Amino acid sequence: MKAKYYDLINKRVFITGGGSGIGASIVEHFCEQDSEVYFVDINVEESNKLILDIKNKNFKVPTFIECDLLNIKKLQDTISKIISDKGLINILINNAANDERHAIDDVTEEYWNERMNVNLRHYFFTVQSVKKTMIENKDGVIVNIGSASWMIGQGGMAAYTAAKSGVVGLSRSFARDLGEFNIRVNSVVPGWVMTKRQIEKWLTPESETDMMKKQCLKHKLIPSDIAKAVLFFSSDQSSGCTNQSYVVDKGWL
Repeated sequence: MKAKYYDLINKRVFITGGGSGIGASIVEHFCEQDSEVYFVDINVEESNKLILDIKNKNFKVPTFIECDLLNIKKLQDTISKIISDKGLINILINNAANDERHAIDDVTEEYWNERMNVNLRHYFFTVQSVKKTMIENKDGVIVNIGSASWMIGQGGMAAYTAAKSGVVGLSRSFARDLGEFNIRVNSVVPGWVMTKRQIEKWLTPESETDMMKKQCLKHKLIPSDIAKAVLFFSSDQSSGCTNQSYVVDKGWL
């Protein structure tokens, strides 16, 4: 039986990277809760497929806005327009990221900066964009999606793990700065989630066997496992939770 969070009905939610993978599951779960969902992504085709799928399930239909998160001005203008046209954003979910592998010697200064921009920078500027109206309303929720990769010392992706460790620090700083205004900030930290991209690019029989040895629960982590945790931390059911990093990994760590 799925949980129904009645306090999420009609709450205005902004989600980055909502077109596929974990983000798409988060979008769908909020729509199922009858939230008013806006999401940004660069993949128009996948985003439109998601909207059609949600319509077919008779959930509340989200609004998709094409946006490259490397373009901070466009991202902030998008958020400002939603606030101007519709009202304050109650819940912000920072999800968008890219975990491409890279060898140490192949990383240039330009590539390093691009990885930081893709995986961390926009988290800061979305919060900067929503905080004013949240402060005025004396209420708000921010959930930042991290990664367990840096916690286990994952190799072959140093720029990604550095950025994702930064998500935790950023979340804790925001929780301290915004807590006095009744704004809660937490990070949800996934283990290895079997998105379509992960399965196609990196899952092998050997890596799956190794993962099953390490996880306490012997079945694959899927996007909905993360989305369910995000709903909880977005709901008043977690009203006492802020400044936390909650790991969802089926006991990998």
